Amino acid sequence: MFFSLCRNTGLSRSSLDNSRGYIVKLALVALLALLNPATVRAGGAPAPAGGGKTVLAFGDSITAGYGLNKTEALPAQLQALFEAKGQPVTVINAGVSGETTAGGLRRLEWTLKKHNPDYVILALGGNDMLRAIDPRSSLQNLQQMMEILKAYKKPVLIAGMRAPESMGPSFSKGYDLMYSGLAKDYGAGFYPFILDGVAQNPALNLRDGVHPNAQGVAVIAQGMYPYVLELLKK
Repeated sequence: MFFSLCRNTGLSRSSLDNSRGYIVKLALVALLALLNPATVRAGGAPAPAGGGKTVLAFGDSITAGYGLNKTEALPAQLQALFEAKGQPVTVINAGVSGETTAGGLRRLEWTLKKHNPDYVILALGGNDMLRAIDPRSSLQNLQQMMEILKAYKKPVLIAGMRAPESMGPSFSKGYDLMYSGLAKDYGAGFYPFILDGVAQNPALNLRDGVHPNAQGVAVIAQGMYPYVLELLKK
């Protein structure tokens, strides 16, 4: 439309070409401004406000916030702790209720490409335990996830799960050794028990006795917060 108006007003061909060149230059300047490295992260994901770091909370229903509002879920409560300290950290909720280690393995790489986080909290295995899946199978899935995270150069905090002794001493010990050994092998941060201080406390859990309520999640967030701080130093 712009060029039609120019022709109607009697502008010469050379003037029209100059105008076109000027507009192209303006477009290039605008494009370069949009592609400023300060506002775009590697892989195309937008940088968080204030240039802060992003942490991907990758887990199951405990991460997702089953039965809770989004602001009560673990990622949101962790982020609130950072905000209270004036730290520009964005915690992304990548939790899926009912997720097993096998399911997590299938979606991990896609999730990394989508969010391109700086750090990752890996909190899977609880549903494997509830389904009495052999810890050796869960370990293989977690190892493959750690290999993917290593390839993407993402520092990791592993949040472990503990199996009750009622499931048998060998099964329970298998889960304890699985997480600690994984953290040691890959040099990852390690929070031994994601439900520490919350498990089997009716006041901190929903009626199902399995999922933490908002107060329970607050206990988890407070306990995990120092470990996430250490993760951010890597």
